[in-house]
Parts: sequence; structure tokens; C-alpha cells
Amino acid sequence: MIKRITLFILLAGSITAPIQAEESPVETTLTVLEEIPARDVELTFGQLTPSSGNLILRGNSPEGQVEFGVRSDEVVSSALLDLDFIPSPALLPVESQVKVYLNDEMMGVVPVANEQLGNRSRVQVPLDPRYIGDFNRVKLDFIGHYQRTCENPAHSSLWLDVGSGSKLSLRYQALPLKNDLSYFPEPFFDSRDNRPLTLPMVFAASPALAQHKAAAVLASWFGARAQWRGQQFPVLFNQLPERHGIVFATNEQRPEFLREYPAVDGPTVEMISHPENPYVKLLLVLGRDDEDLITAVRGIAQGSILFRGQSVSVADARPLMPRQPYDAPNWVRTDRPVAFTELQNYPDQLQATGMEPSPMSLTLNLPPDLYMARDLGIAMQLKYRYTSPKTDDGSRLTVSLNDQFLRTYTLKPERQSGEKLLQLRLLQDASGNDRLTIPALKLGTSNQLRFNFDYANAILGGTPERCETYQQIPNQVVIDGHSTIDFSGYRHFIAMPDLRAFANAGFPFSRLADLSQTLVVVDKHPAPAQISALLNILGAIGAHTGYPALGVRLSDDWQQEKNRDLDLLLVGSIPASLRDDKNIHLLFEATRSRVQMPARQVSRPELMPDSQDDKPASEARIDSDGPMAAVIGFQSPFHEQRSVVALLADSPRGYQLLNEAINDSGQRAALSGTVAVIRESGVKSLRVGKAYHVGYLPWWERIWFVLAPHPLVLAGLTAFSVLLLAWVLWRLLRAIGRRRLSPDERD
Repeated sequence: MIKRITLFILLAGSITAPIQAEESPVETTLTVLEEIPARDVELTFGQLTPSSGNLILRGNSPEGQVEFGVRSDEVVSSALLDLDFIPSPALLPVESQVKVYLNDEMMGVVPVANEQLGNRSRVQVPLDPRYIGDFNRVKLDFIGHYQRTCENPAHSSLWLDVGSGSKLSLRYQALPLKNDLSYFPEPFFDSRDNRPLTLPMVFAASPALAQHKAAAVLASWFGARAQWRGQQFPVLFNQLPERHGIVFATNEQRPEFLREYPAVDGPTVEMISHPENPYVKLLLVLGRDDEDLITAVRGIAQGSILFRGQSVSVADARPLMPRQPYDAPNWVRTDRPVAFTELQNYPDQLQATGMEPSPMSLTLNLPPDLYMARDLGIAMQLKYRYTSPKTDDGSRLTVSLNDQFLRTYTLKPERQSGEKLLQLRLLQDASGNDRLTIPALKLGTSNQLRFNFDYANAILGGTPERCETYQQIPNQVVIDGHSTIDFSGYRHFIAMPDLRAFANAGFPFSRLADLSQTLVVVDKHPAPAQISALLNILGAIGAHTGYPALGVRLSDDWQQEKNRDLDLLLVGSIPASLRDDKNIHLLFEATRSRVQMPARQVSRPELMPDSQDDKPASEARIDSDGPMAAVIGFQSPFHEQRSVVALLADSPRGYQLLNEAINDSGQRAALSGTVAVIRESGVKSLRVGKAYHVGYLPWWERIWFVLAPHPLVLAGLTAFSVLLLAWVLWRLLRAIGRRRLSPDERD
């Protein structure tokens, strides 16, 4: 913070200096300042708030806020808040107002004028950039009045709606940074920056396979850091990037701008300034040969916490224990009950304060192949503490999953028997068991579990002759971190191919977080766009799992690798030996496209039996000059429990469309089925061909699984089984009766 304030004062003093004097040293200073890179950014409330972007301020809930961050290599030199709001027409003008705070420092007061009541208004409030730090909060405090005596703070006329078009206008100026790896991964990735990560990767020429792998592992590591932001890794050959970037170089193969750089004697990671722009940094990944580059990248992925100084040497880096299936850091554990503390992203996530406490939520990321179709629910032991209401007024805790209501629990008032005000309770279900069950069929890959404490907040009023006022006491609520949710005991079984599981969780490759059972097949001489597509997809998988792809294998020789017991990711083209396989219903070569349309679409592929095969009812072959990409999934022809996903495009623009579909949440949601065709107009997914299943089910569950899509057959078999059992019992009882009445028995 001291660094930012000091620089701002220096900038301000230099800018005002020409007014006081006209000496040549001042002019020189101005010339230097004009070369400092700067960018103007407008951040709307719609971008800064997770919901709709509107802030509805009410009398009993008068505060609203937005948050933003500032990168470590930038400083904000000017800031302006542009408020777009509509006040209630019942407010008293001037006496009603909005106070504006920046990091708890008051920046100004916006009085509500008479002509603004009930009308849309815009007001600008300057923000002092000296109070802007790394993480910042702009808070609005609404003070509303609708009458001068005996007001009810919860009156319905006390409101002010701040629209999502309100915005922060910020001017960012670049800061000169030292070449110091102590702050790594800054400035290459900065957690304060909410924008998608864009990190160029530079090679001397088309990279060899080992360099290719080093870049892929590093991309997945940065993807695990970027998480929900998204990531892009443009690839450059022998070209300086315009922004912070990564450069891979060996003693024998280097970009031209590193020709005079000293040779290294081992795996090395070094930070240098851009030769043409001192405000841009380059991370050099250096080695004697390509294998040294892989070692250096492993050092980044596993030992960057030890980095310091401008340059570090990596002596050795290797995992101590192999990864286990489904142990990705971002996924909920499925081998034991999980405490809520393990699922929290920040310390106060499960606490709230106020007359109307804000809802609290947890994200549950689950493996896509978790089989729960016949289960009655998932057990959750929920402990919570809350400020007791004074009376039994209907205050309650509401639990919901993915915006679907689960259950409501009454918040009991404080009893007169001396119980503590702060209560610790364990929720019970209707049967009396200490657990709350979550319907399994409502769960997906990513789920939001939400807890909302609703207080009645009865406020007593009065009359102008006898006015009674009360000091409102905010409620405090906590979901205890020792609460647990239990997904253990569930089998892993899924119908494949399923591109939705691939797009949303990187499955089946993410089954092991380090991708140690994944083989990536690339072209022998890939273009930059193809390499970028691979880096982007591995970065996306790293974002899903939260772990780098340290165990991934790369190959450019299909014939040598095809028989390995691994899941296959094809980038660039489908090997010739697979192009005529009956399971591939989209062939993509250059600008020629061919697609077979199924006779019907299957709405629930997870219930499709092994024998189900959607045969194509029509076929179209189209020639076009427009860019196009495709994602295809099919069963490995070598191992029945393995899958193949192919990423195909016909041009650099086609790969760009592919990258946009992977990183854009809306387009990614459209990826499903067996084939996804990506065009300028969007994503179209199809389910064609034969389904197969990955995982294990015992024979008795497999029978139900096969019969579930056919209720009439299931009913017929049930009726036949009942009749057969009745006939067997009848025959058995008849035989017993004959024996009792036989002459031998009478004697």
C-alpha cells in the first residue's frame, strides 16, 4: 500500500510542476511520464456483483457494496463512481441520502433531490485514488426517510434501486517491477485481476515434443491458478510478446532476441524485462536440452513457493506419491465425509451479520461419473448457530440446492430456562435421524448449496402523540465448519461419450488429477493455433481439477502409442486408421464437412443400454469457406473402458472458435452428446452412434440399469415373475398336500 501511495504522490507532483516553472528538467520529466503505459477501464456493477448487478437498498437493509482488485504491477491514478439509481417517490428530499465509502473512508454524500424522486438519475462521485489498495470495496449506505416522526425502518416505501449500469471508471498506470521471483506467479498471473488470464508462450520454432509437454504442464498449472476466470495461451514462434509471457529456450534452440543470452548448465527459471518495454516481464524457462525444460516446469509446478531472486536453478522435482482416482483438489472427496471447512474458499464464507443476513453458499464440485440414479439422497449433518428471535415469529433457515428448495427449519426463540442466546443445533430429518438428505438426481458436476436465514424482524411503531423508537440489533448467523456432507459409498459409472462431462470437468482425463492416464496425440509439425488449442484445453482441465497435469503423456506417433491402456486426446487431426471407424460420425478435413443426423435424439443418455444404437437417418455433405471446429467423443477401439476425444478445426479462426467455446461458460454449456459442431453462430451438439459405459456396477444394479428405460418391459417382467412365483408356490403346496394324503402317510 505504501508503494502505491508514494508513486501517486510523485506522479501528482510531476504533473503540477509545469504550472509552477518552465525549466527544462521539468519538461524532461513530463516526457518520461507520457511514456508510462496506462489503460482506462469501466467496471459496471453488473460485472462486479455475482447476481443481476442491481443493488436494492432498503430501510432495514441499507448497505450494498461492490469489490474490485488492482494488479501488483499497476496503480490507479484516477477513479470515478458513476451511480445510476432510482429512489422511492415516497422519500423526503434532502433528508434522504446515500453515503459513499471507499475502503471505509467516506468519499461523498449524494442527497436525493425532489426532482429525482421516482425517476432514474445519474450522479458522479470522485474517489480518492490514495485509498485504493490491492483489494477494494466501494460501499453505499442508504439513509431514507418517509416522514419526520415515528418512522418504521422496515416500511415498504424506504427503498433506493442502484442499477447494474452504475460503473467505476478507473485509470490504471503501469508500475515498474523488480525482476524478483519472490512474488511469483505475479505478474504473469495476479489473483487480484478478475479478467481471463491471457499468457503468451514463445518458442524459437515449432517445438519438439518435450517442449510441447513442458508448455502443456505449465499451462495446466496456470489454469489451476486462474480457476473460474478462464485462460488463453497464445503461441508465438521467434516473436516477442506484447505483454507478460513465457519463453522456452535451450542452449541450442533459442528465439533471436535471446541469442546473446548466456548458456545455462541446468534447468533454470529466470525473470527478465522485455527488451523493448521495461514494464513487461518475461519468464524464461531455460535448459541445456528439452528434458531440462520439463524439469524446470516441474520445479515451477511443485516448488515455486521456494522461488526468490531473479533466477533459480531446479535441481530435481518429482511427486512423492502417485495420485489416486477422484482426488482432485477442487472436487469433493468421495471416500469419506467432508467437513464444510474443506469446501470454504475464504474464512468468513459461512458467516453473516445484519437485520437480514446475506445468504451463504458452498460450491460442490463432483466427479461426473458418480452414479446416484437409484439412491434416495446424500446425508448431510448440518450444524448452525444463530441469534435467537425474541418470539416464535416464523423466522427460519432455508436450505436450497442449485436454486431448488430442499427444506425449511424454524429458528426457535430463546427459552426462559436459562439457555444461551447463541444456539448450537443439529438438523434432523423427518424420521428423527441426525441428517438432512439431498436428492441425488438434482446434483450435477458443479452445484451450489445455499443457506438463507430469514428473520421476521418485527419492529414496533407508535403514533405522533406517543412515538416509541427501538435500536435495531443485527442478527448474527453461522454455519458451523464442522458440518459434514457424505458422498462415500457411491459407485462410479457413466454412459459415454459425454462431451458435457468433458467440457464441465475435463472427464475422463481428469479422473486422475495429474492426467497420468492420459495420452495426447499431436501432429508432427503443429501450427501455433494447434499448440494454443492444446494449452487452452489443458489449462481448462487444470482449472477444473486444481492440479497441474504432471503425468500427461504426449506423442506424435499414433502407431507407436495406440495400444496403450490410456484415455486419448487428439488435437489437430484424426489418425487415418480411425477415420473409417463406425463410431465417428463427423469427419473434419480442411473445409470439407460431413455429418450424419440421427433418427432421434436421446434425452437421457445415462439410461441408454449397451445395445442401444442410434443409426443415422440422413446424411449431409457440405463444402464451405467459413471457419468451423468440432469436438468428437467415441470409445477407444483398443480398450473398452477407455475414451477418445478429438479437437478438430479447419483454420486458425476455427481453432479460435474452439478456444472460445471451451472458455465461454455459455458455449461450454452447449457442448454435449457425441459431436459438437462449432461455428460463428454458436455450438450445435448431437448424440449419434452407440453408447458405451465406463465404470462398474454389480449385476443386480446392471439389470435395473438396462430395464429402466423400458417401463413396459419392466412391468411385464414383474408381472411374469409374480405369476411364476405363484405357480411355483402352488405346485409346491400341491405336492406337499399329495404327500400328506398318500397311503404311506395314512399308515
